[in-house]
Amino acid sequence: MAEYFKNVPKIKYEGKGSDNPLAFKYYNPDEVVAGRRMEDHLRFAVAYWHTFQATGTDPFGPVGTAVRPWNHITDPMDLAKAKVEACFEFCEKLGVPFFCFHDRDIAPEADTLRETNKRLDIIVAAIKDRMKDSPVKLLWGTTNAFGHPRFTHGASTSPHAEVFAYAAAQVKKAMEITKELGGQNYVFWGGREGYETLLNTDMKLELDNMARFLGMAVDYAKEIGFDGQFLIEPKPKEPTKHQYDFDSATVIGFLKTYGLDPYFKLNIEANHATLAQHTFQHELHVARINNMLGSIDANQGDLLLGWDTDQFPTNIYDTTLAMLEVLKMGGFTKGGLNFDAKVRRGSFEPEDLFISHIAGMDAFAKGLKVAARIIEDGKFDKFIAERYSSYTTGIGKDIVEGKVGFKELEQYVMDLGKVEIKSGKQEMLEVWLNSYILEE
Repeated sequence: MAEYFKNVPKIKYEGKGSDNPLAFKYYNPDEVVAGRRMEDHLRFAVAYWHTFQATGTDPFGPVGTAVRPWNHITDPMDLAKAKVEACFEFCEKLGVPFFCFHDRDIAPEADTLRETNKRLDIIVAAIKDRMKDSPVKLLWGTTNAFGHPRFTHGASTSPHAEVFAYAAAQVKKAMEITKELGGQNYVFWGGREGYETLLNTDMKLELDNMARFLGMAVDYAKEIGFDGQFLIEPKPKEPTKHQYDFDSATVIGFLKTYGLDPYFKLNIEANHATLAQHTFQHELHVARINNMLGSIDANQGDLLLGWDTDQFPTNIYDTTLAMLEVLKMGGFTKGGLNFDAKVRRGSFEPEDLFISHIAGMDAFAKGLKVAARIIEDGKFDKFIAERYSSYTTGIGKDIVEGKVGFKELEQYVMDLGKVEIKSGKQEMLEVWLNSYILEE
């Protein structure tokens, strides 16, 4: 068995006083926070596509910069097998319990779907064999139904029925291998499920077809006995200008419109929230209060750039508020924190893959601990409860309980006089948040 990261030892927790870049400062997997081990709270996963497939290219640099131990391998299938070994070595040294992949990440596409599926079967067998003596598991699988030119106009929303059929066949296979590998979730990301102009688009048909497609997936999951959670990942734009899965609220509305909401939850990505001009916490909160928060793609975007930069998460404010939402929903069940993040083009050494993941894991570990203290103290919850206390008695209670209508409310306020309101105290609350985050 080849060793691809020979110069990197197993990453250990050394505490916040450590200056070792290959050690955790806050992530201690066995530390108990809010009644559970930190590892069980966070359920970290490595993204196959960014960690083992990305080459360090960008729109202005088509030649990759990434120096990888497998760069010398030229045969596509030999390369795919090498990356399986690299993935498990990486996850084991990092102490990450899960990984995630698209079907085309783990095996190269051939001239026909039949040959492509044969390639997938070979690599899936290699992954299963490696899993026998490894603690690393599959958090979720998904399908790349956006990269190939056939998906130029979408997959399930394509105007060409043959493309719809091809995407269905591809998802069918990806669901089968996800089940075979014990994947706990299956993600739908409609990379090109949207449109550029209504001048050539039948939006109603495209939305209906996307719902038909997801319904077929639900039916097939029942047929094969796949009991993993279906997840939809919202994204507002890029590559299509008008994505049908724009944000949490849009996706939830779509699922409820077509009666699909019992079968799906959401996989929220921080960078996608930025592109939708929402905060990360907003997207998580909307999903949570609708009982639709399933999993998280852990990254961050650059507020100065208008595209999906997929940077590793290091903003403690974001990780704190994210974990506040996760803890308030009772923690992850089948979901987790997948690092859908890539090192920068200038961070091209193999060691940088470890350093970047350590940074993200420490940021979420710190965020978890701060969020747990916030919930335990209850100051924010108490403030919110008091702010809305008028709905627990009197006319407010009647409103909530549906005992009054417009006529009764008109009668109530007709001679009321001045209505008193109170300050929202936003700045004070932000000071409170600072004190929790900066507290030693």
